[in-house]
Amino acid sequence: MVVSGFCRSPPVMVAGGRVFVLPCIQQIQRISLNTLTLNVKSEKVYTRHGVPISVTGIAQVKIQGQNKEMLAAACQMFLGKTEAEIAHIALETLEGHQRAIMAHMTVEVGLGAGNDLEEIYKDRQKFSEQVFKVASSDLVNMGISVVSYTLKDIHDDQDYLHSLGKARTAQVQKDARIGEAEAKRDAGIREAKAKQEKVSAQYLSEIEMAKAQRDYELKKAAYDIEVNTRRAQADLAYQLQVAKTKQQIEEQRVQVQVVERAQQVAVQEQEIARREKELEARVRKPAEAERYKLERLAEAEK
Repeated sequence: MVVSGFCRSPPVMVAGGRVFVLPCIQQIQRISLNTLTLNVKSEKVYTRHGVPISVTGIAQVKIQGQNKEMLAAACQMFLGKTEAEIAHIALETLEGHQRAIMAHMTVEVGLGAGNDLEEIYKDRQKFSEQVFKVASSDLVNMGISVVSYTLKDIHDDQDYLHSLGKARTAQVQKDARIGEAEAKRDAGIREAKAKQEKVSAQYLSEIEMAKAQRDYELKKAAYDIEVNTRRAQADLAYQLQVAKTKQQIEEQRVQVQVVERAQQVAVQEQEIARREKELEARVRKPAEAERYKLERLAEAEK
């Protein structure tokens, strides 16, 4: 919305939103900020080498409402015009630039007529970028920004593209056959190399396995020697300990026998002493008493 009139100098531009307008002394005009899709057609444009071609491009353009300077330029150019009129002006500008670029394409590929066509045909992205760049620099002065440009179609009335396509197809097929042959050759080389590497790897693996087996056997033999040595030492130590234990047991048994014999001797001595005491008490004492009695009686009789 563009509001002009009383107290609106310069006019006020409102890109979306609200604005207060005084009736009769102020007026409001509108300009579309919608994105416009343009079908840019250039029919039978003669290229640098005189080949007539037709190109169709698709462009997306819109009046830039965020940039105040571009919006002011667009208002000066298109205020009061409809979307169709704005689209027509932008389309004419884009079509003119598209024609100019088609007519002044630089020769980059091959020799002879049709090189510029071949350039457009082969590198559509480059052609689209050139049209976008040139058209953007021109339309920006009108307040219009080019959102995108894409080359949609390209054809000619002299069947050059068809012939070019045939030649290119033949070249592609030739390249494909050459590529297939080279691929087979490379595959055969790689396969032979892979087999050689496989055999080498197998031999190396077998050598490594043999080395590992040898190292295992050597280590196992060393371990067996160490184990057997320790086992023999353990057996000898066990036998020695058994002999020592038997000796200690025998010594203890002998000591037990000695103790038993000593106890038997003591018992016998005690028995002899007992018997002597018993004899003394039973025989000697009475005999002495009788003798003493007889002596006393003899003395008494005497």
